[in-house]
Amino acid sequence: MILFVNACVRKESRTLRLAKQLLATLEGEIKEVKLENVKFPIVDEEFINHREDLKNAGKYDDSMFSLGRDFADADLIVIAAPYYDLSFPAMLKQFFEQINVLGLTFTYSETGTPMGLCKAKKLYYVTTAGGPILSDEPGFGYVKALANNFYGIDEVYQIKAEGLDIIGADVEAILKDAHIERG
Repeated sequence: MILFVNACVRKESRTLRLAKQLLATLEGEIKEVKLENVKFPIVDEEFINHREDLKNAGKYDDSMFSLGRDFADADLIVIAAPYYDLSFPAMLKQFFEQINVLGLTFTYSETGTPMGLCKAKKLYYVTTAGGPILSDEPGFGYVKALANNFYGIDEVYQIKAEGLDIIGADVEAILKDAHIERG
């Protein structure tokens, strides 16, 4: 199963266009998680304690862990997130906070090193920006660090198109020229 994590909210999203172009080249069933439709809980002490109780009891079948289960079980992951404020939309950070579950998506070695429990070996991060992407680190770098260091996903790629809103930009040509970059 290909897990498509969609953090795009605009109907005419250019990021979504790029992601759909990529998805059309991949083989397999696609399960989409449209983040704008997810009702993320408030992560307060009550939430954390409840989550810890479920985790400690091994109750990963609880609905609280459904996003994490899908992420851990995916054969391949595609994340589409526009470039917002040097990074990505806040809902994607909320998604990662929900799926980052000890015993489900990662564990720790005896020396305290995180070890991934996810099935996927490849993740694609798709993004677009109206101006230049000043640094990949706060957005793509963050996703790559989680994938490599927590989830056990070694192959992480970025597809990006930038400068789309600069006066005189040939948007269609920029989108067409977007290519996969190994992170």
